[in-house]
Amino acid sequence: MQIKLNEKAFSVEAGLTLGAVAELHKPIADVLILNGFPSTPNTILHDGDELFLIKRGEIPAEDELEGLMAARHTPGVHTRLKQAVVGIAGVGGLGSAVAVALARVGVGRLVIADFDVVEPSNLNRQQYFTDQIGRYKVDALVENLQRINPYITVQAHCTLLTPDNIPLLFADCYIVVEAFDRADMKAMLVNRVLEAMPQSCIVAASGMAGYGSNNSIVTRKISQRLYLAGDSVSEARPGSGLMAPRVGIAAHHQANQVVRIIMGEET
Repeated sequence: MQIKLNEKAFSVEAGLTLGAVAELHKPIADVLILNGFPSTPNTILHDGDELFLIKRGEIPAEDELEGLMAARHTPGVHTRLKQAVVGIAGVGGLGSAVAVALARVGVGRLVIADFDVVEPSNLNRQQYFTDQIGRYKVDALVENLQRINPYITVQAHCTLLTPDNIPLLFADCYIVVEAFDRADMKAMLVNRVLEAMPQSCIVAASGMAGYGSNNSIVTRKISQRLYLAGDSVSEARPGSGLMAPRVGIAAHHQANQVVRIIMGEET
C-alpha cells in the first residue's frame, strides 16, 4: 500500500503499525503524527495515510521542516497554502499578527508593505521586540518571520501605499489583507483593490479597540471579493485604546479567512 512519510511517497506492506514504520525510517522519533493528529506506535496504517516522524529539539532541514509544519494540518492543506501569495498592507498590530499566523501555517509567499518604524508604544500589541525599536517595521518583521520559518519567502516594501503603487506592489497577490489604523487609508486600499485588481480578494478589519466581548468580533462577507473582520463599532479613542488581546482576535479572524479563501471556503 502507499503512504506518505514526511511529505514523501513510500510503498509499505499492509498491516504495518505506525511504530514499525518509525523504527525503519527514524528510530529516534518521539512524536508520531498520523493524518494531522498525534498517534500511538501500535496504530495500524491504511492506504493513503500521511505520517510525520518528529524528534523533539531537532532543527530540521528545509524539506523536512515544511513537512513538520504541515504535520498538524489536514492532509492536502499544506500544498495549497505553500502555493499561495498573500499581500499585507500595513504591518502594525493587525498586519504583524496576520503575517506571523500565515508564516506558521506555511503560506508560501508574503508581500508586506509599510513605511513606519517600530516605536515603544507599538510593543503593547505588535509582533516586535524592544531591541527592534527604531527599525523599519518591514525589516524587523522579515527578521521575526525568518526565525519562525526560515524558508518562507517574504517580499518587503518599505514605502507609503498609494492608489498608484498598490496594484503594482500586490500584483501577484490573490488575497490582500488591509491592516491600517486610519479609516481613510482603509477605505483607499479597499476601493483601489476592488477597482484595479479584479482578480484579488481583500480581507479588511474594523472595530477592535478596548476590551469588549470576544464574541462581538466576527467576520462577514460584504461582497463577492470583500470580507470584514471586527465588530465595526469599537474604534480607538480616548478611554478605549488598542490592546493586544482584541487586536489579536481580529487579526486571527483575518488570517483564518485568508486560509479559508485559499482552501476554497469563500463563504
